[in-house]
Amino acid sequence: MEEKLLKITLKKSPIGRPESHKRTVKALGLRKLNQTVYHKDSPSLRGMIDKVAYLLEVESVEEGEG
Repeated sequence: MEEKLLKITLKKSPIGRPESHKRTVKALGLRKLNQTVYHKDSPSLRGMIDKVAYLLEVESVEEGEG
């Protein structure tokens, strides 16, 4: 069974956003605009993404692609 990965890209700056949103972006491993990280899909990760979805671009990819 292939593990699902999420490709997460920071598309908008967290500057001027609530402090909790800035910390969530940092916890996802994103520091620069257009930086991309890959994480295994999980309910806790989905919650973090939902919180700052307006700053991100998220794609689902297969384990071998990332």
